[in-house]
Amino acid sequence: MDRGRKPDLAADPAAEPDADPDPDLGLGVDADVVVVRACLRGGSGGSPTAVVVERAEGDRHRTDAGDGIGTGTGAGTAAAGGVFGHDGGDEVRDRYRRRVPVVHGTSHAVFVRRERDGVVGLRFFTSAGELPACGHGTVAALAVLASREGPCRVRLRTGRRVFAGRAEPAAGAEGRFTAVFDPGPVVLRAPTAEERRLVLPALGLAPGGTGPDVRVAGVGRERLLVPVPSRAALAALAPDLDRLRAACDRLGLLGAYVHSAPTAGGALAARMFAPSIGVPEDIANANSTACLAARLAQAGIASITVDMGDSLGSPATITAATRPDGTVELGGTVALPT
Repeated sequence: MDRGRKPDLAADPAAEPDADPDPDLGLGVDADVVVVRACLRGGSGGSPTAVVVERAEGDRHRTDAGDGIGTGTGAGTAAAGGVFGHDGGDEVRDRYRRRVPVVHGTSHAVFVRRERDGVVGLRFFTSAGELPACGHGTVAALAVLASREGPCRVRLRTGRRVFAGRAEPAAGAEGRFTAVFDPGPVVLRAPTAEERRLVLPALGLAPGGTGPDVRVAGVGRERLLVPVPSRAALAALAPDLDRLRAACDRLGLLGAYVHSAPTAGGALAARMFAPSIGVPEDIANANSTACLAARLAQAGIASITVDMGDSLGSPATITAATRPDGTVELGGTVALPT
């Protein structure tokens, strides 16, 4: 990785991020980005995800995935109840954060910082901006934590909640880790007629052709869950992404998660289209899988195994289990560079 000199944004907040050619993007000094593959299937594939471990303000905004998680106590570290960078003084760095996935060839980037109260703060970015949550980004972050700290159980904080996660080395697989976390409560509702009318044709489906099982679901931002009869029907989809983006922008939806019918054992396939956040199709979308798990639990299917990414040439698998109390646990396997 090029460790050339980068603009010091703390000293020069007016520095122009878009003019910075350095792949570390001026986030701090000696910045490193680790690109992992999240949600592997059978040890291969997965979603390339950029993970950046940031030091606290007391460590001069250093961003360094190479030697552990910063524990500085500077004023820039978020107090309990907040996440680093949400204090109104981090807009310039956020512009750099948006460029990290572009430069490193990933759909998403997750930024990780140990906060003063011991909670690990997470922020998620695509090229289009910040997301309130990202399931495969959370899995990736947990794997990086476990690679530095050993098997871990941690509290994680995003902009909206604190929740539990854990990760450990995968048995018999060097550089691979399994990670599990609680994505939070899933809210389900029936779609409106307008939501069906605008989104389904953009996917190449008739508004009334998918039956009554279409749902709007969210663990934060809402998305449409759309069933199709088979894996073959799923693979044949060729959505009009411009039309889908316009529909989702108008409706405030994250995107559309289209899935095949599950087997009796909960095995199925899915594709997630999210052009509104700069991701035409996602290799692995764990939070949408959590939404589907909550929906299928209503039909008596307590756990699911979802294959994604085949249409993009990078097979991925996500697992989700719904507990008796209705909460969902998401999991995946992550490969780190060796």
